[in-house]
Amino acid sequence: MLYRLRTAGYKGYLVGGSVRDLMLSRAPKDFDVGTDAHPQALRKLFRNCRLIGRRFRLAHILFANGKVIEVATFRRRADPAEGEAAELLQTSDNTFGTPREDAFRRDFTINGLFYDIADFSVIDYVGGLEDLRAGVVRSIGDPHVRVCEDPVRMIRAIALAARLDFAIEPELLDAIRTHRHEISKSSPPRLMEEYYKILRAGASEKAFRGLAEVGLLEPISAELHRGADDALWRSLGELDAYRLRFGSLPDTLTNPILLGSLIVPMGISLQRRRAEDWGQTPPQHPAPPGDRPERRRAPAPRLGTLPIARRDLERLQQVLGLQRRLFDTSHSVRGHRGLVHRSVFREALTWLEVHGGNPAIVDYWNTQATGAPAPQATADDAGEQPFRRRRRRRRRRHFAPQGH
Repeated sequence: MLYRLRTAGYKGYLVGGSVRDLMLSRAPKDFDVGTDAHPQALRKLFRNCRLIGRRFRLAHILFANGKVIEVATFRRRADPAEGEAAELLQTSDNTFGTPREDAFRRDFTINGLFYDIADFSVIDYVGGLEDLRAGVVRSIGDPHVRVCEDPVRMIRAIALAARLDFAIEPELLDAIRTHRHEISKSSPPRLMEEYYKILRAGASEKAFRGLAEVGLLEPISAELHRGADDALWRSLGELDAYRLRFGSLPDTLTNPILLGSLIVPMGISLQRRRAEDWGQTPPQHPAPPGDRPERRRAPAPRLGTLPIARRDLERLQQVLGLQRRLFDTSHSVRGHRGLVHRSVFREALTWLEVHGGNPAIVDYWNTQATGAPAPQATADDAGEQPFRRRRRRRRRRHFAPQGH
């Protein structure tokens, strides 16, 4: 793809985190490309191109194996309009620019590196190579300005340092502590997705410890800030140990597993969905006349200000509800088959593998799930007899006498 861009007369660089990870001999989770070709030119150049985005058009190049390469036209930081200089929070970023301007628009120096296939060189406008060697996460530009432009950068800085085992540059760390309450201005769904990214990365314990230390949890998930104790750190440590067994993200780490690893050790009730259980303020206004309380829909579950999908919460309830049955291996043949074929079985077994602390039981159920012969039913199976199919009795037909 990069060679096709170059052949067509455009610049095309591998950019961002993929260059950083390759320089650190880590496997990139994805690849992004920067180019001076505009979106419509990309659509004409690649038949497998799909343009997405409203605020800023991006191109997704789709491949037959399911891989997607994101291609973005080089951008520059938009100049604030008159009267907007006092408000640093950026809501628009749709101005095309040069490769150098694009590099200075990025968040951290180690994410501002470009790789050029023309001469197999790394282009560094922002000092990222030096910070890679030093193991430092440093903001591009004034960190006080940059974290106010996009407060999510504060979470990303902590998460990036935890994942790479880097230190955070002192001025950036000071900016995070100073402006931590700005995080509440960010989109709640976007923040929840950042939590999920941290939980998937294999360094969630260290990352959430860092978020708690600088006070970034309190403005958006106060109950997580209050519940950050040994039980939470142990749960996240178990999740990280499971994740690090795999080279890439396993499909077994679904959102319900990640969510449960975060909220179950805090003792949040999954059965009662009252507003106060999820850090919400109950409504103070009286109910409308004739409104029956039992008919009012329960509030959507939230982690502080962050939304939780109902389907993920309900799935987590099913996963936890199956744990006791998984620990009991004295089921009958019929019971084994019924358990293994339940839709939630795989996720329940993953939870047991991550948090159950009993590898022997996990191996037992993996054996059952792979189609190995189920244990023979015995007299110890709660008095059950081997299952036999009953023969249906044929009904006798009664014929009424025919009339003349």
